[in-house]
Amino acid sequence: MKGETENRELKRTLGFFSVFVLGLSLMVPTTVFIVFGLASDATNGHVPLVYIIATVAMLFTVLSYANMVKVYPKAGSAYTYVQQAFNSNLGFFIGWGTLFDYIFFPIVYVLSITIYLEPLFPGIPVWIWVLAIVLTITLANIFNVKIAVSFSMLLLVLQLSIAVVFVALLIKFQLNASAPLFSWEPFMPHNLSLPVILSGTVILAYNFIGLDAVSTLAEETHNPVKTIPKAMISIALFIGIMYTAVSYFMQIPFPDISIFSNVDAVTFEIADKIGGMLVASVFLGILIFSVIVGGVSAQMGISRLLYAMGRDNVLPKQVFGYLHPRTRIPVFNIVISGVISMTAVFLTLDTAISIISFGAYTAFTFVNLSVIRHYIIKNKMRSIKAIIHYLVFPIIGILFIALLWSHISKIAIVLGLLWNCIGFIYLLFLTKAFKKPVPTFTIDAGEQVEHGDDSSGSFSVGSDPHSAKV
Repeated sequence: MKGETENRELKRTLGFFSVFVLGLSLMVPTTVFIVFGLASDATNGHVPLVYIIATVAMLFTVLSYANMVKVYPKAGSAYTYVQQAFNSNLGFFIGWGTLFDYIFFPIVYVLSITIYLEPLFPGIPVWIWVLAIVLTITLANIFNVKIAVSFSMLLLVLQLSIAVVFVALLIKFQLNASAPLFSWEPFMPHNLSLPVILSGTVILAYNFIGLDAVSTLAEETHNPVKTIPKAMISIALFIGIMYTAVSYFMQIPFPDISIFSNVDAVTFEIADKIGGMLVASVFLGILIFSVIVGGVSAQMGISRLLYAMGRDNVLPKQVFGYLHPRTRIPVFNIVISGVISMTAVFLTLDTAISIISFGAYTAFTFVNLSVIRHYIIKNKMRSIKAIIHYLVFPIIGILFIALLWSHISKIAIVLGLLWNCIGFIYLLFLTKAFKKPVPTFTIDAGEQVEHGDDSSGSFSVGSDPHSAKV
């Protein structure tokens, strides 16, 4: 019975379409409407151009994730990649830092909803909204991953539908004003300086934080070596193209957002202008539902990361490494994530967003480094193609992440460093002051596949011979 529990794995039920839906849901496509005002103000009315720049820049890091999931198709994402490419101690730190990001991701979605509902229903305490939203997200995940996919698909269709309707109303508004529908103006770099472009790129790159959570679904995906990389790249391109197109049609009739009273609420004022209060109300409703979808996917990501660390006995295995015997879902982790999300009652949205940046940028940086370490240094792949794919591209990704680091808030740095100090103390406890390695699982050579071998292989308890060094 014990051996059966040890070998139990996450159930492979997801194909490309399911992974694509869950990943796209986590990105929340309607985010383009939420950030448009801030982005337009920061870029002097050149949001489409800067979206193109941000998409291209983030693709280099997405490619690094795709390259790592090919050789380590497991649920731990950056934690697993760094653990295997470097050593278990460093892997622990990256996993610990990524936890900082993932734990607060569902909280961001919860708070994104409450800030809309609280003004509409001032008589209802905030904690009731938080509890209702957390229960909805948790129950969608706890029953079955397929239910989460179906739930996500329903609300994703609503998001994409409102985006299409919104663009159609913008086109109608422009035509009624006898104004040109097509213009190169939003893409022309005049009146733009490099600092302005970079500042706008940082704002829009936030839309891509969370894409790495797609890699945590590797153990629940059929043929993850092919499916996960294809899904991640497809989602990044889809989001980039969609956001560029939607922001273009918003920018054309409203090149100067100074005419609006509130930069943060520009889109709602635009909705009122192009369709009236009814359209604005429907838009708000779908926006709230779409954020719930993001919360479902975000909680799924953190529960899988906790499972990977629990399975490795880095976190208590009896709790975090537990899978339900029938559904093979990490039920305890989902419940724990739901309980933690209740802290949204005490946080603001700005604080939560600042906090997740620290963990996300840490993971992005080390995944790029892991590609260089695995392919160039350990496997000595030195062909021209390998140098471009496994050295040049990751370096470009690292340079862009360095730009993001330069714009991170002070509160995120302080809290992130405090979180890592706690992690260091816990690491000392696990390793008895580095006298023994962090508990880990060694992936069999047969599992480190490059060309589509979907063999599940097996995990054997072991230790990294270099893990006593950080």
